[in-house]
Amino acid sequence: MEKMEIREIEGRGRSFVSSKPIKAGEILLRESPILIYSSTLLSNFCSHCFTKLIDSSFIISCSVCSNHALYCSSTCQTSSSHTPLLCNSLNALRNTPISSDLQLQAYFLIAAYNLSPDSFRLLMSLQGDSPITPDTQFLHSLISSFCSPSSLELTAALLAKDKLNAFGLMEPFRGDGKEMKVRGYAIYPKGSFFNHDCLPNACRFDYVDSGDPSSNTDIIVRAIHDIPEGREICLSYFPVDWNYADRQKRLMEDYGFKCDCDRCIVEVNWCDGDDDDQEMGGSDQEEDNDFPHAYFFVRYVCDKENCAGTLAPLPPPQPSNVMECNVCGCFKTEEEQEQEQAIDTDESEDGIVIMDD
Repeated sequence: MEKMEIREIEGRGRSFVSSKPIKAGEILLRESPILIYSSTLLSNFCSHCFTKLIDSSFIISCSVCSNHALYCSSTCQTSSSHTPLLCNSLNALRNTPISSDLQLQAYFLIAAYNLSPDSFRLLMSLQGDSPITPDTQFLHSLISSFCSPSSLELTAALLAKDKLNAFGLMEPFRGDGKEMKVRGYAIYPKGSFFNHDCLPNACRFDYVDSGDPSSNTDIIVRAIHDIPEGREICLSYFPVDWNYADRQKRLMEDYGFKCDCDRCIVEVNWCDGDDDDQEMGGSDQEEDNDFPHAYFFVRYVCDKENCAGTLAPLPPPQPSNVMECNVCGCFKTEEEQEQEQAIDTDESEDGIVIMDD
């Protein structure tokens, strides 16, 4: 983090800003989570490092909560924060008939109250405050039967911390067009300071099945391109190929704000019928020069089928012309990408490829 610092930006709160010029591909942050919890009570991955469990002969399970705490090794079992409180709470939650959304929030609350005092204070220092709702009251009452939360207001505040700061640990890319599943959710104290931009200058990589239990759930943020000193460093909170309406809807529902980044200022003036073109800049907009950021999609968006991940150069001292996709994991040189784009352009002009309206 020697090239980033946290500054207060009017209207955006605490944000990461470059304190020195940053080169494309540089690792800006590598951080382990202070809190991590599964997306389901019945899982097929390690409860500590979240790697997929393949060989059943090496799976170690908790004798109390059965299939809700599984480990890929004795090392992970020993390193786990699976305390008796967490264990008994999960076991009780298993027999509670509630919706999957409420179950997920209950799992987060159990994990939060299982934190060490220092980690809990760090979690509470993050952004997020929420009014008390009927769901909050229900969850507070439910969790009170498992552990001893101090107040209803604290439960509401915790749920807000989770909603505004949690990162999803995604299943590896399959390429079948189906929505990628979330394996778990993690909260990274420093990672929470990255604000959103619909054309980000940094992107997140995770290697959830890397095979290294010590870093399997780490977040790694890399610069997509060169960033000058004094520039805010932003991630996109969702795939960059989403259209304007979908982006604004998600940001308002989940984070409570309307985005007015450079891209949104351009796209807000497009008519509602252009949603298909909005997704990737749109050929009509490019020809009319109404989409000045079209280069971003050509240069930094993966064109592998069903992917649309973000491309960033490999970190120094590796070759700077090799790009890695943060979704499908493919590697591609700048030259290969330019050749493929040239072929696609020629085929389109020759009428070989017919684009849908």
